Amino acid sequence: MIDNDLLNIVKKYRKGITPMDEAIAYQKKLRSRVVEINSFKRIKTVAGIDLAIFKKEKKIVCGIIVFSYPELEIIEKFYSVSNEIFPYIPTLLAFREGPAILETFEKITIKPDLLMLDGHGLAHPRSFGIACYIGVMLGIPSFGVAKKKLFGEYLEPEPYKGRASLLVSKREKNIVGKVLRTKDNVKPVFISVGNNIDLNTSVEIALECCRGYRIPEPTRLADKYVAELKKRIVL
Repeated sequence: MIDNDLLNIVKKYRKGITPMDEAIAYQKKLRSRVVEINSFKRIKTVAGIDLAIFKKEKKIVCGIIVFSYPELEIIEKFYSVSNEIFPYIPTLLAFREGPAILETFEKITIKPDLLMLDGHGLAHPRSFGIACYIGVMLGIPSFGVAKKKLFGEYLEPEPYKGRASLLVSKREKNIVGKVLRTKDNVKPVFISVGNNIDLNTSVEIALECCRGYRIPEPTRLADKYVAELKKRIVL
């Protein structure tokens, strides 16, 4: 899948025109398409998605692993190495990494019911992180599982698995995610809606996908997959 609107912004950037304003406007336009309601009755498959950057070569390796749910048995996995077409701009990382995910997704033969991404969704300064972008572009329910906070304020949840606290926008005073303890006495992760799912369901599925580690299996294994790919791929 190709995001032609984003490519038009990139073309201007390559001509020396700063894409910031247009990219933000496009981001806000796509934000209006985010739905925070479950669009499914049952989840049978979930895909974990992660990326790694070759900074010098300006390449991105993306890995997608599709699992059965709730068993979390690997059904298939694919990767691609893409050109980095969008510059590094904080809060616009979805446009830098999103095209690589869309390209890799074209290789998938079993369309997953749910996407779990290493990154943020609504827990973003403009409420449109990578989990939102991919969920909107592909029309598949999605949410983000991030290792660090990007946006919002929270109180530390109790140090027991399953305990969570609200991640709240200081500006609008609205809930943008949850801070979830996935294992006793380890740092929490940050869960936020991408598209076509609600926050409580995102938290429930993230917990269900934990298998003794801090990070849920779909994104943990996707992270491991791209790390291994980055070591052995010769550009």
